[in-house]
Amino acid sequence: MFAKVNSMGIYGMEVFPVSVEADISSGLPRVDVVGLPDSAVSESKDRVRAAIKNCGFDFPVSRITLNLAPADRRKEGPIYDLAILVALLQASEQINVDLGGYAFLGELSLDGKIRHVNGVLPMVIGAQQFGMKNVFVPEENANEAAVVEGISVLPVSEVWQVIDHLKGLNRIEPAVPSDKHMESAFLYMPDFADVKGQFEAKRALEVAAAGGHNTLMIGSPGTGKSMLAKRMPSILPSMTFEESLETTKIYSIAGALKGKSQLITERPFRSPHHTVSTVGLSGGGSIPKPGEMSLAHNGILFLDELPEFSRQAMEIMRQPLEDGVITISRASGTSSYPCSVMLVCAMNPCPCGYYGHPTRECTCREGAAAKYLSKVSGPLLDRIDIHIEVPPVDFDKLSDETRGESSAEIRKRVEAARKIQQERLKGTTANCNAQMNSAMTREFCKASDKAMSMLQMAFDRLGLSARAYDKILRVSRTIADLDNSEIIEATHIAEAIQYRSLDRKFWTK
Repeated sequence: MFAKVNSMGIYGMEVFPVSVEADISSGLPRVDVVGLPDSAVSESKDRVRAAIKNCGFDFPVSRITLNLAPADRRKEGPIYDLAILVALLQASEQINVDLGGYAFLGELSLDGKIRHVNGVLPMVIGAQQFGMKNVFVPEENANEAAVVEGISVLPVSEVWQVIDHLKGLNRIEPAVPSDKHMESAFLYMPDFADVKGQFEAKRALEVAAAGGHNTLMIGSPGTGKSMLAKRMPSILPSMTFEESLETTKIYSIAGALKGKSQLITERPFRSPHHTVSTVGLSGGGSIPKPGEMSLAHNGILFLDELPEFSRQAMEIMRQPLEDGVITISRASGTSSYPCSVMLVCAMNPCPCGYYGHPTRECTCREGAAAKYLSKVSGPLLDRIDIHIEVPPVDFDKLSDETRGESSAEIRKRVEAARKIQQERLKGTTANCNAQMNSAMTREFCKASDKAMSMLQMAFDRLGLSARAYDKILRVSRTIADLDNSEIIEATHIAEAIQYRSLDRKFWTK
């Protein structure tokens, strides 16, 4: 007796259909699971046996072979429990239903309850693309799966619900997308209006948000670097549906969705501690999982106290920052995760933190500041578009009761600039100025003769690299967009050059 049930598999971001086949034949009682299963899949036979008995069915006492096809793709996790149970009941003729067009996802408890599993959203998207019409998912995963159009998502919490639906007894209503993901994501975010002074830093961060540019803040302790960074998400544009879907897929694969979450509508803000490992930052493991860079996709990766991160962790970011994707190669295969992030870094100018402070003396021994700064390599600095100094705030500004400009007002200008960029970059792979490649930079960053003369002067005097040249043009393009100017003028170039000169102050001592 034979039965076949549809399920889905996932490796990295790649989803593929899996056929769970059950064959019951005569012979000594034995259960074999084949098709490159990992330990969690191999153990499913014990969970399924207990669940079948505790739900009032009979576990076949025969020679049972379970095959997860295709046999050359690694299968991992407990997601196949429900499919195996249904296949065994069909093969043993305890149920006789039409399983065509159905896919089954879910882990079983020993009493027949169906538990949450990771990666449901990308697998449901894959099921829809492969032509399946219905998919059973754990009730806890229903909200994230319901956003997929063109397929009926059937939320279940017990095996009996699945069986009754298949028999046509108690039909399960498909999950309906909630409107909660349409609510404003900015209601409870920290606001820039709370920041006293720091007008130059706030302007630089507005430019960074408008163009998606990487930013480095240098300043003494207590000047507000972390405070400014934590308010960056409040001035970023709202996420599009496609961005929300892609970010939610990554979190679903990582098992990082909170509760019964649906779509992620707030741009991610990831702030790993400086003790984070390279695998924690880039992703990895025997079965590669997304790291902090991928979890920050379409949002901000904030690295506080940048020189305290290991050199290896910092250098591993160089290529992904350029490419917007990180590829993890293991013996079991290769996985690629998107990591289009805004990198925001903060650091002190020296170990004690007071080098260059207007009122406090630096207590570091000679050469300590240079050694501290040298922990951040030139190639990594070159990939950061905007370098800004965050000076101490004087008493008058701190005691001023007047609230500063709110995040909502800044965000209006940022969104207007992003809209200009999206129109300009329509049909390309870039969504904002920071993502333009060299060819796009030459095409879209048209500057006046006076602006180009100023850039040439800065290039010669500061000894800029070709990458820095491109980045200055992109930042100046963003500043021009904020001014609603089609041509990059000298004032735009001057401001962009100012954001690239700070490394000459600190890193050339």
